[in-house]
Amino acid sequence: MPEVLKIHKLDNVAVALKPLSAGQKVTVDGEEITLSQEIPAGHKFALEELAAESTIIKYGYSIGKAAAPIRKGEWVHNHNIKTALGEILQYEYHPEHTQSLSLKQSEECHKFQGYRREKGLAGIRNEIWIIPTVGCVNDVAKQIERLGKEYLTDNRYLSDKIDALVAYTHPYGCSQLGDDQSNTQKILSGLINHPNAAGVLVLGLGCENNSIEEMKKQIGTYSQDRVKFLVCQEYEDEIEQGLAYIRELIDYASGFQREAIDASELIIGLKCGGSDGFSGITANPTVGAFSDLLVAEGGTTILTEVPEMFGAEIILMDRCANEELFHKTVSLINDFKQYFIDHKQPIYENPSPGNKKGGISTLEDKSLGCTQKSGDAIISGVLKYGEPVKSKGLMLLSAPGNDLVASTALAASGAHIVLFTTGRGTPFGSPVPTIKIASNSTLAKTKKNWIDFDAGRLLEGMTLQQLSEELFQLVLETASGKKVKSEENGYRDIAIFKQGITL
Repeated sequence: MPEVLKIHKLDNVAVALKPLSAGQKVTVDGEEITLSQEIPAGHKFALEELAAESTIIKYGYSIGKAAAPIRKGEWVHNHNIKTALGEILQYEYHPEHTQSLSLKQSEECHKFQGYRREKGLAGIRNEIWIIPTVGCVNDVAKQIERLGKEYLTDNRYLSDKIDALVAYTHPYGCSQLGDDQSNTQKILSGLINHPNAAGVLVLGLGCENNSIEEMKKQIGTYSQDRVKFLVCQEYEDEIEQGLAYIRELIDYASGFQREAIDASELIIGLKCGGSDGFSGITANPTVGAFSDLLVAEGGTTILTEVPEMFGAEIILMDRCANEELFHKTVSLINDFKQYFIDHKQPIYENPSPGNKKGGISTLEDKSLGCTQKSGDAIISGVLKYGEPVKSKGLMLLSAPGNDLVASTALAASGAHIVLFTTGRGTPFGSPVPTIKIASNSTLAKTKKNWIDFDAGRLLEGMTLQQLSEELFQLVLETASGKKVKSEENGYRDIAIFKQGITL
């Protein structure tokens, strides 16, 4: 593995691929540079003399300004670099950029073994989900989950055909107003309608704002065999009634069989968290190349975490399929910035302490690496928070950067799987299989109980094409039933975006 990497020909910083010592000599573009300080792995150093206020270039774009003069060979990090981003910005539509892009189409036609649901949707898991309408019944949901799992070892219920029985608890559904209540309803109805759930028990209390009757309005048409509703206040023993519904749902779900389905029906969420200086070099480009492969076959990918588009948004805007999508993307960005302003918080609080320790210095630095998960495809749609996918191609989804909130939003919009890149490591699991992709091989080796895929091999001789094709195969295997680490560990949670007051 090389010691250093200059990512783009225009860059005036390079990245250390391993820890480098003060006084060590490295060669970049044929020029020998003596390092004046220790450079941790994943961190940057200057390739030329940089005056204060000079633009720092990485990935071929600005990642900020020099906060002080920086000498050639000096460590470049948050002690001597600052963001150059503004707040609400005006953007110009450049149709010539999109016209120069071609919508790649593949002659490949991969398949996976999935489940065909009644509405024609494809699922990749045959699970039973318990969805509370309100946090007051969380413990009831967990009790029904615990007792209901006993049926999964009882042959009378054909339970060997059920992949999992899970209660997705949350603290909301009452004492909420406006957008908060709407967000709760959108996310819960998205999960209720998700094709990975063969059967769903919707569990209400009976006096909450987000009542079952209100949820039915959000869910739309549904099969009474697939979705059962239980209002706890209406039964003497809600646990007994809940278990009766679980037995009915197991019986119904056991009738589904896996069958061959085109990969073009897959919807894959793209997310990163606990990023480091390698994320934008290895894991995110690998996911981006995968995204291009799937989109070329007619499939769908969804990029989210809007605050981590700040600083790279123009690159995305220039890939919008038409002017309408361009304006939707502008609103996506500026509306989220306004959210920070309205709450009197700095727009550019990112990166996190863990990001900084891993080598990411500014939000521009983080965003330019983050958005590489979108590959090079044309952007075909822009989704509001909680809005389901209704078309094919690469989508942008409004959601914050928080790992679990964003991953839940991806699932609620229809993602069958979430590809989650990380340089620091994280154990969590979302409502759908969450494939953890390490940006460096050290993490992949030390956290084998968390990590499913090692993208660090890109620096060890493997090509981007090889890794993206291998990741494609892992996605197909996962869609066909292979459990990922978070599933094996039993890690599954949801989180819902909260913006307003609580009564």
